Amino acid sequence: MPGGSSNTGGGGLSNTGGRITGPRSGGTSGSETSGNATGGTSGSTGVAGGSPGGGATGTGGSGAATPSSGCGKAPALTSGSRTISNRKYMLRIPPNYDNKHPYPLVFAFHWNGGNMNDVDGGGTSGYTWSYYGLREKADNSTDHKMIFVAPDGGGGWPNTNGQDLAFVDEIYKQITEDLCVDTSRVFAMGFSYGGGMSYAIACARAKTFRAVAVYSGMQLSGCTGGNDPIAYIGFHSVSDGTCSYSAGEGLRDRFVNNNNCTKQTPPRPSSSTTHVCTSYSGCRSGYPVRWCAFDGGGHTPAPVDGSTAASGGGDKTWTKTEAWNFFTQF
Repeated sequence: MPGGSSNTGGGGLSNTGGRITGPRSGGTSGSETSGNATGGTSGSTGVAGGSPGGGATGTGGSGAATPSSGCGKAPALTSGSRTISNRKYMLRIPPNYDNKHPYPLVFAFHWNGGNMNDVDGGGTSGYTWSYYGLREKADNSTDHKMIFVAPDGGGGWPNTNGQDLAFVDEIYKQITEDLCVDTSRVFAMGFSYGGGMSYAIACARAKTFRAVAVYSGMQLSGCTGGNDPIAYIGFHSVSDGTCSYSAGEGLRDRFVNNNNCTKQTPPRPSSSTTHVCTSYSGCRSGYPVRWCAFDGGGHTPAPVDGSTAASGGGDKTWTKTEAWNFFTQF
């Protein structure tokens, strides 16, 4: 499977977190609702603001990079498995890495029972689904090369006493001190339990992370703080039997509120095996919220329009383009 299914997600307990800091960039808010019965990217209406990566994901704008202390250094880190404080993570540095160019940094979290190799390798879909499909897009991009990290949660992300947030802090510190990172463009994404961990980051690390992408998540890793704005995109099946649709709505609504977006009820797909994505209107400049509801596939990060398969397909799913467009607008 490309990255978890209905019997690999969920589980875990709510716990608490720790701290790190960083900057922000802006744009202007807009709104849209888009549907797509054949996958791919969604269209847009009434949207303002910068979007250097293209697509139709709302607004955020782009600003100058904020280089980390690792810029200009000969790196000691290399792509592959790394160990820090007796825990492991997978690191992918872009081909032809330039130590004077600040790269966006993406943390991608696995699901319950998964591991860093599943995220890095892309499961049965391989490279096309590596890092939820963003690695291939970044490698093929001219303007948006990225550094990718897949932390290993030892099966999940309980975040007991903030242990998993502390792990993220350590990885962030090690990478930004050794590699050239744009600290204004740090992102988190994850499916199911990994979605819960991404949500925990949105709550506790909104001053460091620019945006999060939560796939079929629920509150499994806690929410320390949870009062700051952060750009947020969520994906959820209306028929998810593992992490309920209403649970996903609850995560989203925290940031609808934090980002001062106009409250609304996003439409659900009008027919089975399709999806509809909605960008909230009125959001605080630079803090868009986008919600993608789909029907078909159940608990999956890789739904394919026209298919009911739980495993979806990393080479066919529309979610990777949505996530890519959302992140690269900043």
